Amino acid sequence: MGKSSQKVLVVDDEEPILELLKYNLEKQNYEVKTASDGFQAVEIAKKFHPDLVLLDIMMPKMDGVETCRLIRAMPEMVNTFIVFLTARAEEYSEVAAFDVGADDYILKPIKPRALMSRINALFRRDSKKKNTSAQIKLGDLLIDRTSYTIHVKGKEISLPKKEFELLFFLAQNPNKVFSRDDLLQNIWGSDVYVLARTVDVHIRKVREKIGDDYISTVKGVGYKFNLN
Repeated sequence: MGKSSQKVLVVDDEEPILELLKYNLEKQNYEVKTASDGFQAVEIAKKFHPDLVLLDIMMPKMDGVETCRLIRAMPEMVNTFIVFLTARAEEYSEVAAFDVGADDYILKPIKPRALMSRINALFRRDSKKKNTSAQIKLGDLLIDRTSYTIHVKGKEISLPKKEFELLFFLAQNPNKVFSRDDLLQNIWGSDVYVLARTVDVHIRKVREKIGDDYISTVKGVGYKFNLN
């Protein structure tokens, strides 16, 4: 296998897990750095600019949810995948993770082959999406996949990766209603288990940034992009 261009940051306070993940990722030719707490992860991310962060929730000094929030706030990390690997099975922990911008949530114990398959699937889906049309212009809204930016009435807005993909998908299919399950399948994929509420959280965040006029809720059905 040739050298991969993708960089991965692994964050966990358990040294055996760091070593296990680093070994398996490097076997797949990913460039890997590790961190044992959230503060260290944020500092490494600033310089390393990973394409993927594998992140534990329960860590000393700063937990994974706050770490994810800080990494997502970095403009250069907008397109980075963030996947939680955690023993926390409670629904509120999963919701909190997706609320701060996680792309996937995987429960420990880790199964290396299954994890590598899901990571590779994330990058494959991302590559396919990049091959679609680069821009959508609808009224005073311009969505540019090349830069992952939105322009609303001439004002530039930056969205995290999943919020951007959700808006882009809806805008590609104006006036068509999609259920939460449809959106989960098209944005997160069938190999990622995500709560339906995650869609609601992402729609709410998109509306907060671009306004309420573009995406409508169809009660009992789902969501649609409005094209007047």
